[in-house]
Amino acid sequence: MSRIGKKPVAIPAGVTANIADGVLTVKGPKGTLTLNLVDQIQYAVDGSLISVKPANDTKQARAFWGMQRTLVANLITGVTEGYTKTLEITGVGYRATAQGKNLKLQLGYSHDVDFPVPEGIEVKTPDNTTVHISGIDKQQVGQVAAEIRRWRKPEPYKGKGIKYRGEFIFRKEGKKK
Repeated sequence: MSRIGKKPVAIPAGVTANIADGVLTVKGPKGTLTLNLVDQIQYAVDGSLISVKPANDTKQARAFWGMQRTLVANLITGVTEGYTKTLEITGVGYRATAQGKNLKLQLGYSHDVDFPVPEGIEVKTPDNTTVHISGIDKQQVGQVAAEIRRWRKPEPYKGKGIKYRGEFIFRKEGKKK
């Protein structure tokens, strides 16, 4: 039995959920999100609750149960509060600036990196070593943060690079003489 899957997802005021043609559509104050429904799971919208149950007693249906409930909860959270990831840039001369729909990164390469920000994502740079990535889709926010981080991953000797806020970088000792 899935402990997560058993709990129904509460629909807050101002949010509407609708199931049609195998797609769950959630509308809220921040926008609209959709989720393609899986055949092995039964979904039910009952007033202010969405319940998720396995359609049959197969191993695959039980495996999908908790994950599908979490995906539904992520839709509700996304259209009400949204999601934010914060990246911190460490290194001499490393900086970032948001310019319209582009993020300009200076990361020690011979050229500046122009990262195009996808639709539905908002990027802010309160200072030149901090990047705030926000949006309503949790997967998309995480993917954009990972793609930006990939340009210069933190290295273990000096700690230079782009890291998530709160991420611990294991530091190594350098060469001994």
